[in-house]
Amino acid sequence: MWWPSKTLIFSGIFLAYIFHSIYSIVDLFIPPTCNDPVCLNSFLSMKPKLQLLLCTTTVQKLEYYTQLELISTWSPLDYNEVTVKNVTVPIPPSTRRNGTLYLHAFVTEVPRTTTADWKQTLQQQSTMSTSVPLSLYLVPEAQTFNLLNDEKSNKDTTVKPMKDESRKPVTHLTKNLRLTMLTDLLAFPRKELPQDLFHLLRIIRSDTYLPPLRFDAFSSRLKDFYRLNKTEREITLELEFSPESIGKLRLGAQLEGAMETMKAFGFSAKDLDEVKAIFADTNMYLLGLTMFVASVHLLFDFLAFKNDIRYWKQRKTTVGLSTRTILWRCFSQIVIFLYLLEEKSSLLIIGPSGIGVLIEIWKVTKAFKIKVEFSRGIPRLNFGVFSESEKATAVHDGESMRYLSYLLYPLLLAGAVYSLLYTPHKSWYQWTLTSVVNGVYVFGFLFMLPKLFVN
Repeated sequence: MWWPSKTLIFSGIFLAYIFHSIYSIVDLFIPPTCNDPVCLNSFLSMKPKLQLLLCTTTVQKLEYYTQLELISTWSPLDYNEVTVKNVTVPIPPSTRRNGTLYLHAFVTEVPRTTTADWKQTLQQQSTMSTSVPLSLYLVPEAQTFNLLNDEKSNKDTTVKPMKDESRKPVTHLTKNLRLTMLTDLLAFPRKELPQDLFHLLRIIRSDTYLPPLRFDAFSSRLKDFYRLNKTEREITLELEFSPESIGKLRLGAQLEGAMETMKAFGFSAKDLDEVKAIFADTNMYLLGLTMFVASVHLLFDFLAFKNDIRYWKQRKTTVGLSTRTILWRCFSQIVIFLYLLEEKSSLLIIGPSGIGVLIEIWKVTKAFKIKVEFSRGIPRLNFGVFSESEKATAVHDGESMRYLSYLLYPLLLAGAVYSLLYTPHKSWYQWTLTSVVNGVYVFGFLFMLPKLFVN
């Protein structure tokens, strides 16, 4: 009787989970229907005349409206159309001294008189509000320079190496923001309101809710932030107001919650920014396909690691194997891992690379029969004895590597010299690492030749 293997069962469960996750995302775009006599209706169904007020403040938690400074008023606001405007934002002295700055947006009904105080307008029951930090504390990117320039030539150029003290986080301001509001005139059941919508909707009457107003976290990327100059008195912010569907609202809220969880687990701002790049301005069909392909790729990575470990656990000799190729693969994996660390890549990329390094080191110990033995508490490396067949393989392996070195070393040296002469770098370490990584990527396929030669 045939029984499925553990790998097949695990793969089936994993793929079923992926399909369920994709279905859950699709389900977010299907709004609940109301069949009750009394339903929750959108405040926009009354077709009110609205206006948008933009204010700034330097405090995170707003306690009094006097802490706000009004910088722009959009009146009237056509909430069914996309509107893009440039807003001049004054920079307070505390923000220029490496402080913070927050933007508050209020959507209120247009007052009946033009003399009404805007602070009193904010106290209306129908006021919708949200806020977002305009500033972030980021470490300035290290500037690149030509390593062969002498000290004098560096003084004549505007590109200089970064000093150690400038590696501290400083205030950066964003240049682009997008403000969204749910404009679908939907009716929700009062007793069966989904949990995610319950936290988004604000009920002002027994049958009326205020549509959620929020800043799109995925429209603000790290590339939109720039370092604040202490002499700047104001900046120009490009603000886009756009209507939002129920599906994008629910998906965005869930993704923002997931990113907060990732942040609590230690993911950096760059890691979160790469997650934003996946979901920002992406077609939903393409997003589902991307999730499926990425998940299958992750599954294949796991299966490759598993099969690689099982093969080497069962391997007792290195006859027919190129031990120098094994060493090269281990070296290459370590170099790539160090390069990813130097470039501060995402943990989602560094993690699998680190696992690959450990597996390659373990394979080297198996290929060279290295064992760690303790003598009086001191660890020592013990190398095993190779058989005659393994020694014969090593002879052919050395011969093939000698022929390969005639081609490989000059190409690596030429690439490193060219990079040194014409490409700016952050440091000598970065140049060395980049040159070796380029050699690994470009000439790595050549290391299939020793195994073919041996066989």
